Amino acid sequence: MQELFPVTGIWFWWIAAGVLLLLELLTPGVFAMWLALAAVSAGITDYFFDLNWQLELLAFAGFSLVYVYLARPWYSKSKLQNSDQPNLNQRIYGFVGKSYVLHEPIVDGEGKLDIEGTRWDLLGPDLAKGKTVRVTAVEGMKLRVAED
Repeated sequence: MQELFPVTGIWFWWIAAGVLLLLELLTPGVFAMWLALAAVSAGITDYFFDLNWQLELLAFAGFSLVYVYLARPWYSKSKLQNSDQPNLNQRIYGFVGKSYVLHEPIVDGEGKLDIEGTRWDLLGPDLAKGKTVRVTAVEGMKLRVAED
């Protein structure tokens, strides 16, 4: 079986680590880095213990599992920092609780409202143009309003 895997050895693991680090740079997320670290560890282990190819692969798999498991707490959602702009990519939720003047009436429970240059669909009671409304909720991509 050695003739099928003649390239295993310490240099193979260093090259694999380099390829995995390049892959890490080209893809989003932080996963290939741990596999690269496992490849380096397998290479170092092979250097000191002169393992056959089966044990090299087993060492790589073992180191991969260990490093990925140890890295999990660093990327849990509870460790993410709170933003001073929590609705940055969900701008519609930033309108909840604010009041606006209707430029068009709400008819049959539906209307439109211009906020900061963007037209939003409204749901709420029938109201005349010029009334002040408060955004109370978001339903899909529509704002639920009530008379202020």
